[in-house]
Amino acid sequence: MNRILVIGDSCVDVFTYGKAERLCPDAPVPVFVEERSVKNGGMAANVYNNVKALNPNAEFITNNESIVKHRYIDSKTNHMFLRVDSGKETIERCAQLKTIPWNEYSAIIVSDYNKGFLSEDDILFICSQHKYVFLDTKKLLRDWYVKVPYIKINDTEFGKSKHLIDSMNNIIVTLGSKGCVYKGNHYPVEKVEVKDTVGAGDTFIAALTCEFVKNNNIEKAIMFANIQATKAVQKRGVYVINE
Repeated sequence: MNRILVIGDSCVDVFTYGKAERLCPDAPVPVFVEERSVKNGGMAANVYNNVKALNPNAEFITNNESIVKHRYIDSKTNHMFLRVDSGKETIERCAQLKTIPWNEYSAIIVSDYNKGFLSEDDILFICSQHKYVFLDTKKLLRDWYVKVPYIKINDTEFGKSKHLIDSMNNIIVTLGSKGCVYKGNHYPVEKVEVKDTVGAGDTFIAALTCEFVKNNNIEKAIMFANIQATKAVQKRGVYVINE
């Protein structure tokens, strides 16, 4: 089976569901009453979990430091009251890149949340070592981006970089409910009831890469990724692919 390596900064996602039916007497804020909590791997860990669901022969390199994103959510409406982040805002840089047996993998996913685990030079080094690198990044796409085989970026992050971009040949821009665009072609998605968009981009990059290593066809991979991301937004919290 094809081996896929995921590299990136990860966190723990905690979703605490409850209700708020009254205001605090001390201040005009809702009183949140906890009902249940769900804990998942987040950021690059969510990418890895989705890859693992499609391809058990997956491996993961990530930070040792603990980052927690704790969301407090209304059980009925799925409205988020508050998100509390804890742990380091900037994490230690990855020190393993020079020792990775790159030729043993069919593809590399770089899930870069720009917390310090990977620099631009690190990403370029990875791309120099492997033909099939799929990057999802929150970094600005400066001139280095042209050396990355495939980049997946959401429309919000793309908006910050588009003035720096000369070519779109290696960029897949995800557009939420409108699907995505690649090389001027629009790939729409089915209209569905959206319950939660958290982690949908992670699902997309995982599905895209897994399908590509199976068929070596980027258009089929994009369509498969669209389907899986559409499933993700119909679920509460972080969704792991279940074919």
